[in-house]
This record gives sequence, structure tokens and C-alpha cells, in this order.
Amino acid sequence: MRKIIATMATALALASGAAQADIPIALVGPMTGSNATFGEQLKRGAQQAVDDINAKGGVLGQKLALTIADDACDPKQAVAVANQLASKNIAFVAGHFCSGSSIPASAIYNEAGILQISPASTAAALTEDAFKKGWNNVYRACGRDDQQGQVAGAYVVAHFKDKPIAIVDDKSAYGRGIADETRKALAAAGVKEVLDESITVGDQDFTALVSKMKQARVEAIFFGGYQKEAALIVRQAREQGLTATLISDSALPTPEFWAIAGSSGEGTLFTFAPDWRKRPAAQAVVDEFEKAGAPPEGFTLQAYATIQIYAQAAEAAKSIKLPDLVKALQATTFETVTGEIKFDEKGDIKRAGFVVWQWHDGKYAEL
Repeated sequence: MRKIIATMATALALASGAAQADIPIALVGPMTGSNATFGEQLKRGAQQAVDDINAKGGVLGQKLALTIADDACDPKQAVAVANQLASKNIAFVAGHFCSGSSIPASAIYNEAGILQISPASTAAALTEDAFKKGWNNVYRACGRDDQQGQVAGAYVVAHFKDKPIAIVDDKSAYGRGIADETRKALAAAGVKEVLDESITVGDQDFTALVSKMKQARVEAIFFGGYQKEAALIVRQAREQGLTATLISDSALPTPEFWAIAGSSGEGTLFTFAPDWRKRPAAQAVVDEFEKAGAPPEGFTLQAYATIQIYAQAAEAAKSIKLPDLVKALQATTFETVTGEIKFDEKGDIKRAGFVVWQWHDGKYAEL
């Protein structure tokens, strides 16, 4: 048995959990860094899907062998990872998690002729830019920020239209993107925020920001960004007596948010995919995770579905070559743990992608 091991100066970490690949595929996400909690979700979902597919005979009579790669949600490291995978002739990449990583990495995969399906990157630019360039290798198994922003904006308008609203983003490709889409949705409904602010990923002291929001008597805060900063903002707001409702995005379905926010996170809302765990067709897979003591949080099932899509596309195409896979991806309706998935010409899923969730007593649930 041979394990694939690689080390790089950029802290790239590759680890293979399977025997030598018949069909080598990879899952790329933040296995380290501030978003490692999501990397663990992706890893669990992808590995379980590979195990289940292999137990049923694999793909085209061959077993899938999964390599896990760490990009730490860093664009430079993502490019290094992509180059490393391309040099190893990886047949398919499920990833990346952060849009800021998926977008630069997609150019490497396109040049190498590698299919990329992201389970989680929602920035519209991922597929829009690839389509404009004539690339056919970029897909996603999740919704887009323009869809997410419409859902968030509609909720804010319905519940806070005549109240002071603040919009805050973290300047990342993801955070800024979803905040911009929410701004557009509010503007289309004739609603104007009283504060429009930006922070930096990694900031921890939001005293000045909270003071501005208190002065403006803000009652709703839309935050485009990641779970740690969201948790710190709402916790510090409560500590300063600001009771405004925090509304955020698909980076909040992780216990890490509550671990940081504590009871200050009570009532926090966020947009995310529908609760796939409630689908009867997903019950057997959900049970597998729960029996292993790791319920499928957040993006776990989306990662599982991404591997299913690849396996079904290869079977439909009777090939793992990119041109053949693209034809299958465009012509096939995929049956996955997250329901039926059909792609449009840009590589986006055709179904609606987001609903509103709420944190309550340390747990989150779809409204």
C-alpha cells in the first residue's frame, strides 16, 4: 500500500486515506486556519461518500482514492495546492471552500483539464468568469451569492423595512460579495441602510463599530463574512447594550459560532441551504454519520453530494476525461443526498439554493 505524501514551503498538506488510486480524486478546503471547522465538515462528507461508493463497486469498475488537501482559505496556498494536484494527475477536485481560493485555483485546473466542482463557494464570479472565458471545467454544488443576497434582503425588508439597518462586510471575496448582493436586494425594495461599514478578517475589537451602530440606533445588522467575526460582533454588541438582530450568511452553520458568541448569539439569523438532513432519501446517510458520532453539520452533505455527482457523471460518460464528463454534466440530472441536481450552461445548479436559519439555545435550525 502506498500513501501519497507531499510537503511544501507554503504549508501545503496532502494526505491520502486510501490505497493507491485507481481513480485519484481530491477534496480541497481549509484543513487548518480560521475556517478549519468547515474543512473538517467537507472532509467527513467527501470521505464517507468515497467509502460508500467504493463499497458498491466504485466508479467504472475502479475504486476512488481520495486525497485531502489544505488551502487554509488562502488564495496563494490554493494556487500552490492546485499546481501540486495537477502535477499528480488528479482526475477531479471537489473544492475549494472559500470563493477566494476557488477562483484563482480554477485557472490551474482549467489549464490542466481537471474538473472542479465546489461544494461551498458561492461567489457568482466563480462560474460567471469561467463561462466568459470559455472554460467548461468549473461547477458548483451550492447556490450563488446573488441568490443568497436576494433571500437575505427579502427577509430584512419583510421584518426591518422601517427600522435602522447596518450592513457590514469583511472585505473578502465571499463576505463582500454577499453583502453587495444584499445591498442590491434592499435597494431594489427601496430600503437604504443607515450604516455601511467594512472590517478586516482577523479583527477582534469591534468597539468602535458597535458604538457607531448604537449611535444610529441600529435594529438589524447584516454581516457578510465568516463565523468568528460574526460571533465577536454580536457578543460585543450585547456587552455594550445593543440588542440589534444579527443576520448573516452561509458561514454560520458551525458550532464554533456559538462557542464564541455564547448566549449573545441567541436569535441570530443566517442564510444557508435547506436542511438536507430532513430529506427521507438522505436518512440512511445521515444515520451513518450519527452512528459514527459525527452528525452531518453544515457543508458535510454538500461535500457528499459533490462526490456523488462526479461518480454519476463518470458512469454516465463511461469516461473520466474532461470533455466526456462535461457532456454528462450538462445532460444528466443527478440524484444526490441533497436532492436532484441539474446544472445550467454556466455550471450553476438550477434549483433555489437558500433559506433562512436561526440560532437558538446553542443549536441552529431552518425557520
